[in-house]
Amino acid sequence: MNIMWISLAGFAGGVVSGLLGYLKTGKAFDSRKFLPTFLRALIAGATLAITYPLVEQLGLATALVGAFLAGAGFDDVWHRIAGTIKK
Repeated sequence: MNIMWISLAGFAGGVVSGLLGYLKTGKAFDSRKFLPTFLRALIAGATLAITYPLVEQLGLATALVGAFLAGAGFDDVWHRIAGTIKK
């Protein structure tokens, strides 16, 4: 059961990161542009589910916060790499 919560926290972190980035731009919301963020959040959640045995020893609250931040960080790092490649 905890594995589901860890995965959802990672997914939520990626989605929240994407939404904050969207709000920062001030542009009208375009779901086509948000889809890649959604997919990256799914990848982050799946990765955290796969690595769950490594974090199983942590307390649930600590693991959830870590998963949320990992999801947000994954999305942010992806954007920075993509921005560097485009330059």
